Amino acid sequence: MFKKPQIMGILNVTPDSFSDGGSYVTLRSATKKALAMVEDGADIIDIGGESTRPGAAAVSVEEEIARVVPAIAEIRKYCTVTISIDTSKPSVMKAAADAGANIINDVRALRESGAVEMAATLNLPVSLMHIQGEPRTMQHNPHYNNIVDDLLDFFKERISSLGAAGIAQQKIWIDPGFGFGKTLEHNIELLRGLGKFKDLGVPLLVGISRKSMVGSLLGGGEPAPVEERLFGSVGAAVVAVERGADIVRVHDVKETKEALQGAGLL
Repeated sequence: MFKKPQIMGILNVTPDSFSDGGSYVTLRSATKKALAMVEDGADIIDIGGESTRPGAAAVSVEEEIARVVPAIAEIRKYCTVTISIDTSKPSVMKAAADAGANIINDVRALRESGAVEMAATLNLPVSLMHIQGEPRTMQHNPHYNNIVDDLLDFFKERISSLGAAGIAQQKIWIDPGFGFGKTLEHNIELLRGLGKFKDLGVPLLVGISRKSMVGSLLGGGEPAPVEERLFGSVGAAVVAVERGADIVRVHDVKETKEALQGAGLL
């Protein structure tokens, strides 16, 4: 476990991510953004080359590698910050690790063919996120019997499966996957029940930053646009840490750090 909450800064080197798609597709802009987040207090930079927003189209292995590997290698020239690779593809995991990535952050919880074996071979920490369905269809009528209990069962199974494959529990993080195959009501229930996930004995990562959950809660009749979700996102990060999150994945590093400091949580 971590001695203090970790701030994971989001760097999407994609043309179509929901919040910042297209902003950091050049090597220069991606590196500049990463270094700025480190300066602002990021403990981890999470680099993704494939959008997982609702309705997102799949990206080939070759294209994803071409997006993330140069960015990782370039950032590594300037700093030693911990880098996580946001991917589900074993070949991308390997290429990213070779370029200098330290953590695997997988929205599909290593359920793609060959992913568990690759993670075991690389021997890096891995964050397992819960998603119901696939990004293209995940928001089509998601259903749970009891969302907290259902996700606890999911993570118990994944931790057991990874252990059988040789991945020690000490290497595993979990992420409930806010907004990934979940309604607004599901997301609220998850946030309220976040502390129960601490019983699993592994670090808890939470990513709520700028998501539709925040927009819906802020917007009243119509969801607040992405660019107006800063304060709601920062507030949600503070609540998540209060309820047990060890890592918060955010777009706005400086603001999140200051809010956590102001609340006496950092």
